[in-house]
Amino acid sequence: MADATTTETKAPEAVAPKATEAPSRAPRTTRPSRPKRGPKAPRERQEFEQRIIEIRRVVRVVSGGRRFSFSVAMVIGDQKGRVGVGLGKATDTALAIEKAIRNAKKNMITIKRTESGSIPFDVQSRMDSSEISLIPSKGRGLVAGSAVRTVLEFGGVTDIVAKILTRSKSKLSIARATVDALKKLS
Repeated sequence: MADATTTETKAPEAVAPKATEAPSRAPRTTRPSRPKRGPKAPRERQEFEQRIIEIRRVVRVVSGGRRFSFSVAMVIGDQKGRVGVGLGKATDTALAIEKAIRNAKKNMITIKRTESGSIPFDVQSRMDSSEISLIPSKGRGLVAGSAVRTVLEFGGVTDIVAKILTRSKSKLSIARATVDALKKLS
């Protein structure tokens, strides 16, 4: 039998720091400050405003599979009487946009406008399957839709009513018909 008066006592073990524990840090209260920037430099205004009216992904089937390219239709203008419509095709969208801008600048026209910013007389035009009619309307503002509105806005034309007379959904042919109608004014 064991003696009840005898108690076992363990010697205290030395606690060594574990190798995986990192020494604790005091939490940071403030964030390091960044150097302050000066006022933004004014951005140089472009000569022409531009807007993409239609972008399509075109697929060509070849013996090895499919080849993808992009077709971009774009309208550019200065809102002071000059406007152009261009088409660019490339395998990359950025390159297609650059080509469309170059093509639009090449096909730019100057619009004959009245002092109020309207057109002098009614005009109709047909391009491909799109047919449009432009009618001057004093004090009414720009009443047009689809690509016709974009072309007239960028050309700086106001006080006009435009009507698309066909059911064509192609924004490129509608924009080209509008430019053709505006050419007839001179």
